[in-house]
Amino acid sequence: MDDLERELRDLAGWLQTPDPPDVAARVRARLTAPVRRRRRWRYLVAVLVALLVALLPPGRAAIADAVAGLLRFAGITIATSAEPALPTGTPSPLPAQRPAGLVEAQRQVRFPIRLPAKLGPPEQVLVADPDPTGACRVATLLYRGGALRLDAFDGRLDPAFHKQASGPGVEWVEVDGDFAVWIGGPHAVAYVDRTGTVRVETARLAASTLIWEEAGVTYRLEGDLTRDEAVEVANSLD
Repeated sequence: MDDLERELRDLAGWLQTPDPPDVAARVRARLTAPVRRRRRWRYLVAVLVALLVALLPPGRAAIADAVAGLLRFAGITIATSAEPALPTGTPSPLPAQRPAGLVEAQRQVRFPIRLPAKLGPPEQVLVADPDPTGACRVATLLYRGGALRLDAFDGRLDPAFHKQASGPGVEWVEVDGDFAVWIGGPHAVAYVDRTGTVRVETARLAASTLIWEEAGVTYRLEGDLTRDEAVEVANSLD
């Protein structure tokens, strides 16, 4: 573990500052800050995987590509090393998914359901994947007839969704002053249940997606939005 940490710190020295210059500085600060070991390792691995491709020159970017085959961030697993196998057919819903009123949904999950001010009240609310006590793992807010969705779930449960995204579409961005992941195009997505099993029957082709975590809750915003629009929605959570 110490050897890996030393190698990752060495890689951090390769970061260049083309534009904007403060990005690399913030990354270096994350890598050297004396934070709790668990959070430090999350940032060490996730920052290098997601940012080296964008900041390194072409020769060194190939090294970043080699380690970018699997990114785990805030309850999401993103596979980026191969062309995605596009799902076919009609996907099944998440386990035990059902509609619920907003007040009822709040009683069914163990985290606060926050609404994005930019979108307003949802057209429909879904809860899914209950544990033996009946507490649900996922709450989903639907907008625009279901074409725009905001999934929220306990970020400590890793992973909850599995994605495949090829090429440079996976990008490191910022939400509310912290790191987030933007997938800027269609990609395959499937749900991973509480046992760690990929529920292939839920696999579907997802739209552009923004993933971030706040206060132990992971958010996944998917729909026909630009990166900047998605970040604006994320920053408007009440």
